[in-house]
Amino acid sequence: MSTSAREAILAAARRTAQAHGYGGLNFRDLAAEVGIKAASIHYHFPSKADLGAAVARRYWEDTAAALEAMLAETPDPLRCLHRYPDVFRKALENGNRMCLCSFMAAEHDDLPDAVKREVQAFADVNVAWLSKVLAAAAPSSSGESERRARAIFAAIGGAQLLARSRSDLSLYDTLIDSYRAAGLLPT
Repeated sequence: MSTSAREAILAAARRTAQAHGYGGLNFRDLAAEVGIKAASIHYHFPSKADLGAAVARRYWEDTAAALEAMLAETPDPLRCLHRYPDVFRKALENGNRMCLCSFMAAEHDDLPDAVKREVQAFADVNVAWLSKVLAAAAPSSSGESERRARAIFAAIGGAQLLARSRSDLSLYDTLIDSYRAAGLLPT
């Protein structure tokens, strides 16, 4: 199996998990989408847990890279904080999907430990990035920045969930605007 087949499997698994969560990952369906035999997926991912962990790991790694790229191209921390909700908005724009790790976090009790660790890493990466950017925007104690970062991360995840449940992207935008008006997100 080639690297491109592995990448195609991960891409298909990402789309599926963003729409149906970890529970929606099915080797047979993924194989049909990619155009390979289900047994071929086992070459790269011996189990569903291996696939789920790999997809979640890739997701948080891609997100971490995107956040760092945003900071590199927009060194103004306030501008970065203003753009942060767009990272989550993109999932909704793509077929009313959810952030993969937010969806999987809701399935916490049913996740294998390896998948749980990767899902938690996603939250940790986001909170650490937000905390760093918040501290750069308005120097404060690290504890204060981290608490606000957690609140922002949770609020944006909640906005995404509410907007998805109504298939209403404008609701997401309205909620983000309300977070700005309330002072949770800088304007």
